[in-house]
Amino acid sequence: MTRYVLKRLAGAVLVLLALSVLVYALFYVVPGDPARLACGERCNPQQIAQVREQLGLNDGVSTQYLHFLQGVLTGRDYSTGTGVQHCDAPCLGLSYQNDQQVTEVILERIGATASLALGAMVIWLVVGIGTGLLSALRRGGITERALTVLTLAGTGTPVFILGLLLLMAVCAYLRWLPFPTYVPLGEDPEQWAWNMLLPWLTLGFFESAKYARLTRSSTLETLAEDHIRTFRAYGVGERSVVARHALRGAVPPVIALSAVDLGTMFGGAVLTESLFGIPGLGKTLIDGVRHVDLPIVVGIVLLTGVAVVLANVVADLLYALADRRVALS
Repeated sequence: MTRYVLKRLAGAVLVLLALSVLVYALFYVVPGDPARLACGERCNPQQIAQVREQLGLNDGVSTQYLHFLQGVLTGRDYSTGTGVQHCDAPCLGLSYQNDQQVTEVILERIGATASLALGAMVIWLVVGIGTGLLSALRRGGITERALTVLTLAGTGTPVFILGLLLLMAVCAYLRWLPFPTYVPLGEDPEQWAWNMLLPWLTLGFFESAKYARLTRSSTLETLAEDHIRTFRAYGVGERSVVARHALRGAVPPVIALSAVDLGTMFGGAVLTESLFGIPGLGKTLIDGVRHVDLPIVVGIVLLTGVAVVLANVVADLLYALADRRVALS
C-alpha cells in the first residue's frame, strides 16, 4: 500500500508540472502580447514597453515560465511602476484590473464556491446512490421505469434551466422562499443556509442523475457476480447480500467520480453561481474572461486543474482502501 501511495503521489507531481506548462503556454504565449492586455487599449507604445519591462516579458519564454513557477513555489517580486510589491507563495500574479494578488482574490471567493460544492455533493450522493440502488433492486418493475425516466430527464436538462424552474416554482409561484441572495456563513449561518438551499438543490439534482445511472449499473453488475449467487445459494438474506456485499462493489466507482466532480466544482460551478449571484470562483472566472484579466483566468484554471489532480489521487487511495486488489495490481 505504501508503494502504491508513493507511486500515485509521484505521478500527481509530474501531472501538475505538465499542467503548469500547458496553462502558462496556453494563456501567456499563444494569445499575443500580455503587456497590451495589462496596460489597456489607450496605452501608447512607450507605456506598453514599460509594462513589458515590469512584467518581465522581455525575457525568453522559458525564463518567463521559470519565474512563474518560482512565484508559485517560493513567491516573487513585481514592479508596479512606483515601487516593488512582494507576492507570497503560491504567487499567481497580480490582477490587471486592480493590481490585487490573484491568490487573495481566490481566497476571498473560494469559501462561497466550497459551500456550494460541498452542499451539492451531499445531495447528489444521497439522491444519486439512493435512486440508483432502488432502481437496481426493483429492476423490471414500474418503480425502475419511473426512476429511469427521471434520471434521463435529469441528465438531459441543463443546469440553468433546472435552476430557473426551481426559482419560478419555489420563489415566484409557491412563495416558499424569497429569491436567494448570498449571505456569508460568518455573518448569519441561518440565512446563509436558506439562501444556499436552491443552489444546492439545483446543482445536486443535476449531478445526481449520472450518479443514479452509475450506481444502478454497478449494482446490477455486482449482483450478477458468482460470489453473490453463492451467498444466496447458502441462504444469506437478501438485505445482507445487498448491504454487505453488493454495495461494496458498487460504491468505489461512485467514490472515484464524486472526488473528480468535487475537484472540478472547486474551480467554480460557473452556471449555478452566475444564475444565483453567488460571488464564487465561477463568477470571478467569467468576470476575468470579460475583462481579459489573464492572471485571474490563469489562477482559477490552474486551481481547477490542481483540485482535479488531487481529487483523482484521493479517489485512487479511497478506491484502493475499498478494494485492496487495486493497490496490489
